[in-house]
Parts: sequence; structure tokens; C-alpha cells
Amino acid sequence: MGSCAGKSGWAERRPVLFPFLLSLFCLALSDQIHYRIPEEMPEGSVVGNLAKDLRLSVHELPTRKLRVSSEKPYFTVSAESGELLVSSRLDREQICGKKSACALEFEVVAENPLNFYHVNVEIEDVNDHTPKFSQNSFELQISESTPPGTRFILEVAEDADIGLNSLQTYKLSLSPSFSLINKEKQDGSKFPELVLEKPLDREQQSYHRLVLTASDGGDPPLSGTTELQIQVTDANDNPPVFSQDVYRVSLGENVPPGTTVLQVSATDQDEGVNSEIAYSFYRTGQVFGLNSKSGEITTLKTLDFEEIKEYSIVVEGRDGGGLVAQCTVEISIQDENDNRPDITFHSLVEMILENAVPGTLIALIKIHDRDSGENGEVNCRLEGKVPFQIISSSKNSYKLVTAGILDREQIPEYNVTIIATDKGKPPLCTHTSVTLHITDVNDNAPVFHQASYVVHVPENNPPGASIEQVRASDPDLGPNGHVSYSIVASDLEPRALSSYVSVNPQSGVVFAQRAFDHEQLRAFELTLQARDHGSPALSANVSLRVLVGDRNDNAPRVLYPALGPDGSALFDTVPRAAQPGYLVTKVVAVDADSGHNAWLSYHVLQASEPGLFSVGLRTGEVRTARALGDRDAARQRLLVAVRDGGQPPLSATATLLLVFADSLQEALPDLSDRPAPPDPQAELQFYLVVALALISVLFLLAVILAVALHLRRSSSPAAWGCFKPGLCVKSGPVVPRNSEGTLPYSYNLCVAHTGKTEFNFLKCSEQLSSGQDILCGDSSGALFPLCNSSEPTSHPETLMAMVPEAWRGGLVSTGRVVGVLLLLGALHKASAAVIRYEILEEREKGSVVGNVVRDLDLDLGSLSARRLRVVSGASRRFFEVNWETGEMFVNDRLDREELCGTLPSCTITLELVVERPLELFSAEVVIQDINDNNPSFPTREMKLEISEATVPGTRFPLEIAHDPDVGSNSLQTYELSRNEYFALRVQTREDSTKYAELVLERSLDREREPDLQLVLTALDGGTPARSASLPIRIVVLDANDNAPTFNQSLYRVRVLEDAPPGTRVVQVRATDLDEGPNGEIIYSFSSHNRAGVRELFSLDLVTGVLTVKGRLDFEDAKLHEIYIQAKDKGASPEGAYCKVLVEVVDVNDNAPEITVTSVYSPVPEDAPLGTVIALLSVTDLDAGENGLVTCEVPPGLPFSLISSLKNYFTLKTSAALDRETVPEYNLSITARDAGTPSLSALTTVRVQVSDINDNPPQSSQSSYNVYVEENNLPGVSILNLSVWDPDAPQNARLSFFLLEQGAEIGLVGRYFTINRDSGVVSSLVPLDHEDRREFELTAHISDGGTPVLATNISVNVFVIDCNDNAPQVLYPRPGQSSVEMLPRGTAAGYLVTRVVGWDPDSGHNAWLSYNLLGAPNQSLFAVGLHTGQITTARPVQDTDSPRQTLTVLIRDNGEPSLSTTATLTVSVTEESPEALAEFPAGSAPREQNKNLTFYLLLSLILVSVGFAVTVLGVIIFKVYKWKQSRDLYRAPVSSLYRTPGPSLHADAVRGGLMAPHLYHQVYLTTDSRRSDPLLKKPGAASPLASRQNTLRSLDPVFYRQVLGAESSPPGQQAPPNTDWRFSQAQRPGTSGSQNGDETGTWPNNQFDTEMLQAMILASASEAADGSSTLGGGAGTMGLSARYGPQFTLQHVPDYRQNVYIPGSNATLTNAAGKRDGKAPAGGNGNKKKSGKKEKK
Repeated sequence: MGSCAGKSGWAERRPVLFPFLLSLFCLALSDQIHYRIPEEMPEGSVVGNLAKDLRLSVHELPTRKLRVSSEKPYFTVSAESGELLVSSRLDREQICGKKSACALEFEVVAENPLNFYHVNVEIEDVNDHTPKFSQNSFELQISESTPPGTRFILEVAEDADIGLNSLQTYKLSLSPSFSLINKEKQDGSKFPELVLEKPLDREQQSYHRLVLTASDGGDPPLSGTTELQIQVTDANDNPPVFSQDVYRVSLGENVPPGTTVLQVSATDQDEGVNSEIAYSFYRTGQVFGLNSKSGEITTLKTLDFEEIKEYSIVVEGRDGGGLVAQCTVEISIQDENDNRPDITFHSLVEMILENAVPGTLIALIKIHDRDSGENGEVNCRLEGKVPFQIISSSKNSYKLVTAGILDREQIPEYNVTIIATDKGKPPLCTHTSVTLHITDVNDNAPVFHQASYVVHVPENNPPGASIEQVRASDPDLGPNGHVSYSIVASDLEPRALSSYVSVNPQSGVVFAQRAFDHEQLRAFELTLQARDHGSPALSANVSLRVLVGDRNDNAPRVLYPALGPDGSALFDTVPRAAQPGYLVTKVVAVDADSGHNAWLSYHVLQASEPGLFSVGLRTGEVRTARALGDRDAARQRLLVAVRDGGQPPLSATATLLLVFADSLQEALPDLSDRPAPPDPQAELQFYLVVALALISVLFLLAVILAVALHLRRSSSPAAWGCFKPGLCVKSGPVVPRNSEGTLPYSYNLCVAHTGKTEFNFLKCSEQLSSGQDILCGDSSGALFPLCNSSEPTSHPETLMAMVPEAWRGGLVSTGRVVGVLLLLGALHKASAAVIRYEILEEREKGSVVGNVVRDLDLDLGSLSARRLRVVSGASRRFFEVNWETGEMFVNDRLDREELCGTLPSCTITLELVVERPLELFSAEVVIQDINDNNPSFPTREMKLEISEATVPGTRFPLEIAHDPDVGSNSLQTYELSRNEYFALRVQTREDSTKYAELVLERSLDREREPDLQLVLTALDGGTPARSASLPIRIVVLDANDNAPTFNQSLYRVRVLEDAPPGTRVVQVRATDLDEGPNGEIIYSFSSHNRAGVRELFSLDLVTGVLTVKGRLDFEDAKLHEIYIQAKDKGASPEGAYCKVLVEVVDVNDNAPEITVTSVYSPVPEDAPLGTVIALLSVTDLDAGENGLVTCEVPPGLPFSLISSLKNYFTLKTSAALDRETVPEYNLSITARDAGTPSLSALTTVRVQVSDINDNPPQSSQSSYNVYVEENNLPGVSILNLSVWDPDAPQNARLSFFLLEQGAEIGLVGRYFTINRDSGVVSSLVPLDHEDRREFELTAHISDGGTPVLATNISVNVFVIDCNDNAPQVLYPRPGQSSVEMLPRGTAAGYLVTRVVGWDPDSGHNAWLSYNLLGAPNQSLFAVGLHTGQITTARPVQDTDSPRQTLTVLIRDNGEPSLSTTATLTVSVTEESPEALAEFPAGSAPREQNKNLTFYLLLSLILVSVGFAVTVLGVIIFKVYKWKQSRDLYRAPVSSLYRTPGPSLHADAVRGGLMAPHLYHQVYLTTDSRRSDPLLKKPGAASPLASRQNTLRSLDPVFYRQVLGAESSPPGQQAPPNTDWRFSQAQRPGTSGSQNGDETGTWPNNQFDTEMLQAMILASASEAADGSSTLGGGAGTMGLSARYGPQFTLQHVPDYRQNVYIPGSNATLTNAAGKRDGKAPAGGNGNKKKSGKKEKK
């Protein structure tokens, strides 16, 4: 149900909406004429051409007789022109008052025929009134205690204009203390509020004059002003302020009583009682007096300096408001100066280190002055400019310390003069001098010559080479200046650092320990340290950055082309028609190096056809250099070299295999994955090469072995030397236990880097048991090697490891150590000059203080004779000495507070005097304080009166507690009981005394808590702590700090308009929490009320009752806003405000009236929601609810009534209209007011609905799919579209079109057409499935309406395929001869070729099948039904024709089926086509391979024959030698000795197969012909200093014992050694063989060598008992007869050094060699394998 409500006061409350709604509905009011004119237009002014607006011509005016029908004649119509003219004065304020919209509505009547026209003339306001205040000025009182942010409502101005011309804003003259806020009432009027921005201070400014300006929004704007006079009332907000916080004065100790000390003065900026100040002592005393009015302080008694040296008095000043201030008066008592200071050195360091830091203590000085105060204060200074200063350490004690840098090299000693001066008048002083010596220390650190080092090292550097040398210097001397270098840090791994670099600790040379690799490590950084040998050692660090330079050590690596899985190169195809520059492939390579070494270039190294291909120098792109010729082979091989840019350059190669083919089928034979059939001739050649290589290697090894055996027997000592000095180490062998009774013996075999071997005899000091360990040490029974090395056996590095590092460097000299010890002794002696004891106070009598006899190093026995006594300046004897024990004990009560008062340190200075001889010792006893006194307050309770207006942060001094203790036991702090208003601040005065201040943290509120109880606690720092408490009572004084408060800020009341005078409207109530006059309230009207309020209403000043005073008129004012103010009677009253809204109630006595102004009919059915159908005018003479009219339409209809203007309603559509459903409506409209009882009116309006084109064409389907077979007939319809339109006939007429969109443009009109009226779609041409399989059409259907509506329907036409295309052959190409090669003997299933065909049709029509239609031999070939592959159905036989012609039938699957044939030729060959096309294409003929095979066979036969002949010759030679030596081995040999078997290790040395640094010991037994080694023990390098050739320097005794008594070595003969004889059990066996020097002749084969060994052994056996000799000349052992005169005993090896004799103390020596002093020469020692030649 549509309804509309309107209020009579709507226009007044919504002035802003009127222009908007008027413009919104101007089109709907088709019969309403609207004009807008400004007020105060002169009479006769034209409002508008009414005749023209009514569409009346000028000729019709006389007959129509237009006239204005209204209550007041404001307008008239000109009969001549039809213009609407102003006929009387238009004053908007008089006509409409304060209404926001002012319009005059009237009717214009026209006759012939009779018509009524509604005219609305809006009167616009002009700015013709100035805002006015009711008074030119008004006063406002504000207390200075008012907090910032408080607001005060000000006087409002009146402006009769409205809108922008009305009062818009208020402005306040510039003021730092106030600001203005413009506020708006509910009716839209503005009023100002004054805001306090910052606190007021009456003492600074007591009066403020501001100008308040009210301005409207007109153009130009008008304004009015008034003066605002603000008086700041006083509040007690300023406490008294003393002129000084601390007063200091000095008095002589003998001033008489009544002497004026000083006068304190305080001021208060308040006025009246608040500024009157009374003075008093905060603590009462008996020494000074105070005048409460003037603040003068005088003495009450005589002052005594010795009793109290200083007084501190707190003076309090209180004003009349209760605020308090305090100041401190410090009175100092002056003393007289009559004593000179005394200087005493307690300790003195005469030797000062030059590196002593500033502040180093040199001496302790005590200065004593018996005066007090300034007369006893002593200043100590140094005379002259010296690097020392005097620092005060305690009372009358000073320290002489260093003040600057000392340098012994510049000034070795100082003469320091100390001057002590007191502060007396006149001052007295004392002088004393002392000499100080400076000693040297290590005070200079090493300094590197460079801040950092950068070295460039190329990679692959030789290990051990130096890369850089760092240098540092130290200006110190001796060990302090000796610098060593080390590596302390690196960015390498700590474990890997030592493997990279090292530094020489002496020279600073940095060595590379390994070859660097730029690819692994490009740079690293070391931190080198240079450290001197001082104590402590000083060091400096420097960074060394090593940059590893790149070298070309990495060859390029080819990434593409890569090798296949089987290691073969892959193929690339090239079209035969490729033009020059065609990109065939690209070689891709990388290089691990960097820089120029990594720059790669590509070159063609080898090509099957030179000039056919080219390679990009930098890119590696392989391109054709010319077009392919007919003579060019189909397969090409390219060898591409990739070379880097290094010096020398490194390279890699890539092999490219290229196949020329135009299609895949053509390249299939070349790219087949089938393995090629093996070539028997190639395999034969491979095996021949392998056999030739193996036989050649064996032959070469045999030759090398023969040469080596020959060199073994040569006489050159350089070829097979063994030992060099310093390479053999004697290890302790373990002699195996001899369980078979044979003689055990030992070989010491050294394998050195020279390849020379020596067998050294051992010297045995005592008999060894079998199996005893042989140690190279001092163990019993050990065997010592004969070492001629002159190297010392001591190890200084071991000794140095036991010395501390500081001493090891030699940094601390003896003189410095002695100096330090003397210095420590001097300090100890100096510190012992003064005895210092500490004792607690209040110790009982007899308590021991300390043993002075022991501390002074006195003799206790002579103590009584020397009369030790204690002397002090005090009148009481506090200490005595017990002569029996030497202990000093307490003799009297020690009260620290009595002795020293409040001094922080209490020391009693004593003198200990002994006689015979007279000696004086100083002693100090420090009396330590104990916590034996409680803090105490001077009063039991404290009372404070504080006003509640006191601002937070105000401080109130509290009572001070006293504690006689000192230090931590004295008063330390104060504590306050927990509360929410106050906090405690503990302050410290200059004399270090603590006092407490009470700080107001939160504002007090007397109304909440009028009285507060606090507890102040004073605590000292003792253990346990002592305390005292002081109750504090705080009385909160009232202040007028609470403004009255209304119980409601807004009162609403309703009063009938006929209420008589005296009727009670409402009673307002306000309360004030203050007491007394501050809580009494007075009510009054505020100055913000409009004019006339006081005439209509009255207010009781005491009760706040509001009553009716005048006659209320609803039509004049419907609502009255009354502002009431409440103030208290305080000194600075603050006001409160409330608002009373009085609503005047009306009475209902008029029914509504409805007038239909215009009706819009018929209405189009597409009229939007809200379309205006008719305008209704409803009037009701009542007001309020009685004038509130509601209009209704019947429910369920698509219409509603909306209030458009005052008393006007518009009939609008509320839902969509549909002509097809309801073509016409009859509406009954009811108007009803809200009065009691309600009155109503009824009228009827007819509305018709017209049709529009609002329905587009519709179809049953949104899209169509049409299937049409190809090759259809042109013009045949393929689709009939079904479309309709529900609109009226004209709008329902349809038209059909085909649209061309996207890819279909230009095709639709060529293939299809549509009937424009019926919608039938037909094809214009036959369709071809192979040409186009699908068409997407869009049918566009439009109706005949306006605007035209259309619908698009998509039509998909699918062309169905027919089998109208026969298959086509792709391979083999039709018209070209195709010959396929088939090797003879091919097995069944061999793929010959493949027939490829295709069909342009699709689906089943394109499915192809292959059948063999014709062939000479149908059983030889088979064709795949669907693949077309032609394979052999059976093996190819010799009887098969060499040329086979095959016809293959290719048939599709269509209905009917179509087919075609393909013909190809198969040639049966003896070889496979792959063999014919095998790469390279230009390979040599088969005859070349045959020649190669022949040469390989010939080489193999020749090498084999040569090898066989060599082996056979060696075997024959060996057999011959064996037969010759068999008779020699049958010669008689002692059964006790057997030739030992060959040593594996000796052969290893002889053959060069063992590392040169290994050392082996081999133990053999004489009864075993196999001579199996029993033990092998490796050792380190031998310590022997020289090689020993035992035969050239042979001991003569050895010859006599071995060869006979008359035998002697060649050269100088030596007398026989009678100390050694061989017994039957002591005969040694052979230990090896050794060649002589280079000049001798040695047996030239192994057989002779073995025979010589046997003869030597036999001779040695006979020489052991001296029974036989070998024949021959002297010194030849009979060997020269066999081997010639050149052979002497110099060629015989010396076995003595390797032979020990069990059970004998005798030793084989080389005395001759030692005596002659000849260096033994090395020889070629070859240990022969003679054991293998003996018969067992």
C-alpha cells in the first residue's frame, strides 16, 4: 500500500532539501508553473511570461481573461502581454520569517473554457540584515585555577536572513589563552563557545579584552561585533618562593649571642590573605632564633668550632592559603690558621718503567695539618713541569702518580719537588724533593713496511717456491726488537692451510707448499703476524692476499655433438638442395679456464670433401660453403678442432657425420640402427695388430732385462750405488733364536736414494744371547753402528721446550729482573713503614688490635727494656701494648660517633716509641662503624594542610631523620606508605645528607577524601637495617573546584497552546559538591535565549521552577528553546547550563482537501519505477499532528503516493507495468490527517497503459546443428528457423539476415542464403568436405519496433564426408624409378622398404590397406596390411631373380572403395647397401686392405722369430753356465757353513724395484741352502756419515786372521791385532758381496762371481784358526792367479761390520781406514743367488 505523510513544519526543518526536490519533480509537475525571484523587487517587475508558459497566444488573452486568485495581492497579470508582475512589496522575512523555503502558491484562472493553473513563486532571500548582539559588551569571570579545555557559552547574535545570508560563523580576536568553537543547535542556528586553551595566571594578566565577531554568508558578508571582558579571579595557586634555595653564611666561632646571621626573604604572587607569609624553623633548635615576620636569624648562644663546625637549618615560609616553601640555611664556623703542613712519604718507587700508564702510583704521601676547616685543608702540588701529578686519595693523604708518557731515552730521571699549602690566611706551605729513575721496557710493537700485501701467483706453480716476503721493523733494542713471523688466520680451512702456504719465521718469506689450481681456488687471504721477543711480546698483523692467476691447463670440452650410447658419432642430415650458407649444425664446446684461455675458436681439421663446409670461427656453426654437386658423396665426415686462446693453445676435436638426403626415407639406410655385418678382413687385421703389439712388448722387455743384467756386472760404481751420507738409520734388530745349533748372523741392508748398498759389520760390546734385542741406544748388550757423522747428538729444540716462552726468547735480561725484584722489595719496605689496623667500634677492653712487635720486626725479648709505648694526641689512652706478647689492645671504650662524629672515615693516628736507641713508628687504627644507632625524627607526628586546588607536582618538605652512624649504616633512604595521591622523592644535599619531599602526584578531592593518613619511614643501610617512622596527617582544604551540575542536560516538555499564564512547565535541578557558599546555587536565564523568551516564561532563582508567563501561539512558534544557567556563590563561581525544549501542542479541527492538479495518461508500459502519473494538492488548516496528512492508494496496485512538496503528493509507479496483463487502472485516493478524531477525504484517478516494443524475437533453440553431405545440390534448403515476437503487430514483424563474423567473412554469402521473411536457410553451391568441413553461421532476427530489437542464433553446418578421393602414393614417388637393394642370403623378416600412401578423405574413408598385387615370386615378399612395410617372407635364395618388380595395391575403406597402385624394383645384390655406402665415402679400395693384412702378417712373423731366437739363446747360455759351475760347487766346504740363499730385498735393490728410502734387515742361517729371510724391518735414513769401502781400507788384522799370518792389505801394512781370534764356533759365514773400485777387474759373469764367493768363505774359515792361506801374492788371497794381477783384495767386500760373534767380546774393526783417514769409496754391490746352483 502506497502512502505519503507530510508535516506542517516540514519546510522549516528541512530547508536544504527544497531546491533538490523541486528540481527533481519539475518534470512531473507538467501543469505547475514555477518561478523564482529575489525579495524586495520593485512593483511592476516582471516575474515571468505566464501566457507563454501556459501556451496561450497574445490574441487569446482578451478572451481567456487570465487573473490571479490568492489571499494577498502580491502579483497581477498583464492583460496585454500576459506577463506576471509584482504588485506589492515582497519582504521574505515578513512573509515567511525563518523558514528555509519561502514560496507563494496561488491559482491562475482562465476562462473560455475555464481552467485553473497552479503557480508557485519562490522568494529568494537577499542579504539585507546585519547580525546583531543584544549587548555591545558583556563580562565573564574565570578563575585562574580553571583547567584548560573548559568551555564557556557566549552571547549569540541574531540575523533575520536565512540560508547562506544568515549567521554562519563567529570569530574571536587573536588570543593565546582562548579559542572559539562554532556549534550548531538542532534547528541549525549557530552559537559560540569560548575554550580555555592554557591555564590562566592572574599574577601575569588579570584582565582580558576580546572582540567577538558574528558574520553571515552573504556577498558581500555582513557582520556584527561585541566586546568580551574576561576578569581572571585569584586562586591560591602560588606557594611562597624564597629568594634563595640555600643561604650560606660564615661566622667566627667567637661571635657574641644576639648577632644577626642573615635575613631570609620569601614572596607570594597571590593577593590578599594568600600572599601573607609567616616564617618558622622546620626543626626547633636552641642555638639560633628566627623572627616570624621579618625572617631574621640571630644567634642565641656562643658558637664552638670544636663542638660543631657547621649548622644546616631549614626555614619554612607558609602563606595564608596553606601553601608552604622551604629553604636551607647553612652556617659555617670559621677557624684560625696557626699550623704548617707536614709531608711524609710512606712508600716510594725509585725505578719507574717507561711504559707506566698515566695514573701509575709512584709514592704515597701523607700531609697532616692540625688546623681545622680551611686552615686544615691542604693543597698539594708539584713544582715545575713534570709528567707527574698529585692526586688526593683520602683525608690528608695523596698519591704521586704519572700524568704523561715517560720515555727513558729522552729523560732518564726526574727531580720532583712537592709543595703542600694550606688554605689559611695567611697560607702556610712546606717543600720536599725526591729523585725518580726511569727504566726501559718493550713499548714498541713491530711495524710492517706495507699496510697490506697483494701477490699474484700463476697456477701450477712449483711447490716450495717463495711467493712473497713481508718485512716488519721494531724500534726497540735487543730481544725487544727481534721479529719473528707466523700465519695467524686465513680464509682457508685450518687443516688445509699448512698444505697451501708457510712462512719463514725469521725472514718473513712466504712459500707455496703446493701447486695452486685457478679453477679450484682463485684467491685467498692470509693474516701474517710479526711478533717481537719482548715480555710481554708485542705483535702486528698484516693481510696478504694471494691471487691465483689462470694458466691454460684445461683443454676445451665438446658438449655437442655428443657420442651415441655405443660411443659412435651421431648423424646429421643435410638437404641436397641446400644453398651456400645453409646452417647444418653447430659445435658447442666449453673451457674450464677463464679469460683469454677460455676464448674458443673452431677450425675444420679434416673433411671428406674440402671446401664443401665451413665452420664459424667463434660460433662453431657448420654451414655449407657451396652447393652440393653430383659427384659429392652422400655421406661426409668433418673433423672440427676446437682451440682455446691460451699460450700454448689447447684443443679438442669433434667428429661430425653428415648425410645428404631430401627425406627421411632416403636417409633411412644411412641412419639405420641395425649393426653392420662384421667384416672378416677388418677383424683379422685387428687381431694381427694386437698380436704384433704383444710380441713386440715381450721382445722389448726381454732386451731391457738383458741390458739391465749386463749393467749389473759393469764396473761403474755410479750405476748401482747404495748409500750416501745421512741416509741410513740403524734400527735395533731382533736376533732370532737359533734352535738348530748353527751360527746366526745378521745382514743390515740399507736401500738409499742413490741405489748403492753397503753391508756394515757391527761392533759388539758384550755377549748377546740368542734372540736378544739389538738396540741403537744405551741398553745393555746393544750394538752401536760405526757412524762417523760429526753432527751433535744433543737437541737444543728439546731443551728450549723446557724453558718458558718469555725466557726462551731472551727478552728478559738479568739486570731487568734484578731491578724488578729491588722495586718490589722497596715497595714492601715502604708499605711496612706505616702500620694500619682496622677495628670495629664498641669493642670491649682488652680486645687485641694487632701484634705491633711482629709487624715492626722488633725483638720481643728486649721489648720491656726498650719501653715500647703508644703516643697519641688524644686526652684519653685508647690503646696500650702488652710487653709480654707484643700485642696492642683496646684500653678504653671506642665510640666512633663520639670520636669522629659524622666524618666518613674515622682514623686514630698513633706513634709507637721505643728507646735504646730511640725509634719512632707511625700507626693508624681505623675505627669501623657498626649499626648501633636508630634513625630518629624530631617530632612524633607531622600535620600538613593542603588545598584541593593544589596542582600535581607540588612538593612539600618533610621532617628530616637523624642517624649518628656513617657510611652504609647511616640514613640511606625514606619510604612512604602506599597511597594514590602522593609520592616520595629522596633528595641529597651538598653535605650528602638525605631529606624527603612529598610530591603531589594526583589532584586532591576534598569531597572524596577530606583527610589522609600517611607513614614516613626512615631506613639506614645497616645489616640488619634500622628504621624510624613518622605519622603524617594531611588535611585537605576545600576550594571552589566543583561547578554546579544539572541532573539533566536537556529537559523536554509539552504545553498546550491555550495553557493559561502561571502554568508550571518544568523544574530544573542542579547540585554542587562544594560546601558553604561554594555549594549554594542561583538559577537564571542564559544570555543565549532568543528575544521574547523572558516575556513568555518566568524562572524562580532559587527553586528553578519554569512557568508560563505570556500567551502561547502555536501558529507563531511551535517550539521554544530555553537556556538556563546555574552558578554557585563561591569567590570564583563557575556556571552550568541546561536546555529546556517547550513544545506547543495544537488542536485538530479541519479536514484535509484533495486537488488533482494533473494526470499523465496513457502511461507507456515501459515507464520506469517512480514515473509520475498525477500531482495531488492536499491542504489542512491544522498544524502539528492535526495537520499531518496521510494519503493512500488501494493495496496490490503498481502505484504509490509520495510527498513531493509541502501539502503536495505525487502518484508514481512502484512496479513494472505490462499492457498485455492490465491495460487500464481506476485509482481511489484517500487523504487522512493524524488528529483526534481523524478526518479524511477521497478522490478517483483513471490511468491507461500504452504498448511499447519491449520483447525481442524469441526462438525455441539458441543454436542449430545442421549436417549436410558434401556434393549436395545448390538451392536446396537445409534449415527452417522458428522465431516469434509477443509484441503488437507492428512491433512483431520479423526480418532474417545472415551475419558474417571473424573468419567467415566473405564465405557465408558465397555458400549460403536465408529468406528475409520466412527464415529458410539454403546452400548456394555444392559443399566439399575436403575443402571445408564446418561452417559457423549467425542468423540475425530483428523486429519492426522502435527501437529495433534483435536476436542472434548460431547455426553450425557440418559437411559430411563422402568417399570421393582415391589414395595417393607418397613413396615411392610416382613416375620415378625406385630401386631397393636386397642382400642375397637375407633371412626372413628383413625390412626391404616401406610404401607410404595417404587419402585426402577423413574417417573410415581415409583408412588405407596395403596388398601385394603383383610380384615375380609371390612367396619372397610380404606387405604389412596397415603399415605398408615390405619384408622378406623367406630367406633370399640364389635361385631368386636378381631383379624383382613389385606392385602394391593401396585401397581405402570407403563405400564404394577406391584404390591405387605403387610399383617398385628390388635388386638382389651380393653385399649389403650399408657396406657400399660405408663411411668414409672416398675410402681406399679393397686391395689396400689386403696389402695392409699382408704387411701385418709379415711383421708378426719377423717379431715372433726374433723373440723366439732370443729366448732360446738365453736358455742355452744359462744351461751352459750351470754345467760349468756344478763342479765348483762340489768342492769341499766346511760342513758348518753354507752359502746363504738369495735375499729378496737385495734383489729388489739391485733391480731398482724398491723405494730408495727404505732400509731392510735380513737375517739368514748358515745351515739352510734356501736362506729364507726370517725377519724384515724397515727403517729411516741411515745416520752413517760416509760410505765405507771395507776392502780398500781393510784392517790388517782382518787379513792376518782370515788369510794368514803373513797376509796384509795392499799399501801400508799394519801390525796384527792380537785381541781377536776365531775359534771353531766363531767362524762367520758370508753376508754378501761387494764390488771394488772402478779400476779393478771383476769377474764378468755370475758363475765366476759365485765361485769367488765360495773361495772367500773357505779362506775366511781357514784364516780363523790361522792354519792355512790362499796362494798368490801378498794381499791377493791367491785370486790374482785366476783373475789377473789387477785383481786385489780391494775388490773384496768387508764383511766385518755385519758380523757379530756369539760368545766373544772381540770386535771386527776397520783400523786401517781410520788410521789412513781415507774416505771409503762406494762400489757396486750385487748379491748373487748362488744358493739356487747348489745341489741339496
